[in-house]
Amino acid sequence: MAAETKKPVLDVQEVPKANQWLTLSLQHLFAMFGATVLVPMLVGLSPGVALISSGLGTLAYLLITKGQIPAYLGSSFAFIAPIIAATELGGPQAAMFGAFFAGLAYGLVSLLIYKFGINWLTRILPPVVVGPVIIVIGLGLAGTAVNMAMYENPLAQNPLDLVYSIRHITVALITLAITIIGSIYFKKFFGLIPILIGITGGYIAGLFAGLVDFQPVLDAKWFAMPDFLIPFVDYTPGFSLGALALMVPIAVVTLSEHTGHQMVVSKVVGRNFLEKPGLHRSILGDGVATIIASMIGGPPNTTYGENIGVLAITRVYSVFVIGGAAVLAISFGFVGKISALISSIPTAVMGGVSILLFGIIASSGLRMLIEAKVDFSYKRNLIIASVIMIIGVGGAFLEFTPTFTLPGMALAAIVGILLNLILPGRKKEEETLFNEEKEIA
Repeated sequence: MAAETKKPVLDVQEVPKANQWLTLSLQHLFAMFGATVLVPMLVGLSPGVALISSGLGTLAYLLITKGQIPAYLGSSFAFIAPIIAATELGGPQAAMFGAFFAGLAYGLVSLLIYKFGINWLTRILPPVVVGPVIIVIGLGLAGTAVNMAMYENPLAQNPLDLVYSIRHITVALITLAITIIGSIYFKKFFGLIPILIGITGGYIAGLFAGLVDFQPVLDAKWFAMPDFLIPFVDYTPGFSLGALALMVPIAVVTLSEHTGHQMVVSKVVGRNFLEKPGLHRSILGDGVATIIASMIGGPPNTTYGENIGVLAITRVYSVFVIGGAAVLAISFGFVGKISALISSIPTAVMGGVSILLFGIIASSGLRMLIEAKVDFSYKRNLIIASVIMIIGVGGAFLEFTPTFTLPGMALAAIVGILLNLILPGRKKEEETLFNEEKEIA
């Protein structure tokens, strides 16, 4: 593999020249910026805190992986629906409680991988389970994206109170069009930031449509403390079984996404990061980053495919460049005008870009099924995928008590795992899938 990989401009532990460092780090900052601030805007958290938590989480990740894996961590889209549901259940503090334990779940899996290897995980989470669950995650957010694109008041509790707006849907479609054009036609660095370009173009369209109030940006201070949500300072933590049921099962699913990212980074850089420093270290780093975010009011973190794209194009693999981007993200989180500017983005703009992003989440689940060559003429696979998708998209749930409900997304994942373990005829290649991919990496 190393022989097929082009010589790096900067290797993993090379320090860039002083006159290049800032520019190289800014590339990574711009690549992650749009998606990282989008998640907190959708779930009602502070974009400034999300930037800070992504920076702190990335630095923790680099430390835990011994500075051997060039990866940037940002806000996870998989947790959008669970955060919204947990917030409705018990406020933002319930979402942070669930995120904290989701991070602990990563740590537990990391320990099990360290002790027993990876095969047990691939038996529990083969592509025929993970793919449909990812599809459910994307499709479950479809209503959120469309509501933000179409209505003046997308957060109205009663659907009858929603107010349709031609201005909003027009701005949303303009945003969507710009984002799609950027994704297809833009090249090199601009091809890495179509989300940011789409939001910028949509923002300008929103200005002309009268949807933007720029006054809060003018009034904001340059330096401002973001709205941290710190336990025992801003709230007293309380145990919430419902929040656990909402958040922890999603962490199990995102483990597959994390493993896939590690394989891709290994191919890009030309080293097997699954072996050294080890998948257990990278998973632990992801978990610690999510725990850090939960302690300050940020969304759970995950490694970012956008930044892997930057690595592939620039061939700059230096962890010092990644660390520089993390420091810049932390700094930007304390710039009041940036936070105010992000908050002034119309919901229609976020709805327009979300139509594409949430669809991509669902499509990535379909892609996983295709790449794993899951055979749907095999009744066992057809049954597992069908049950997962209908339970998840249909919104089935189990209510044990008024405060403890197992929601559709979590229930779909658990039922899928159980069906995979119980139904006879599990293919042998599913059990060894990870080992085969590891050899390729």
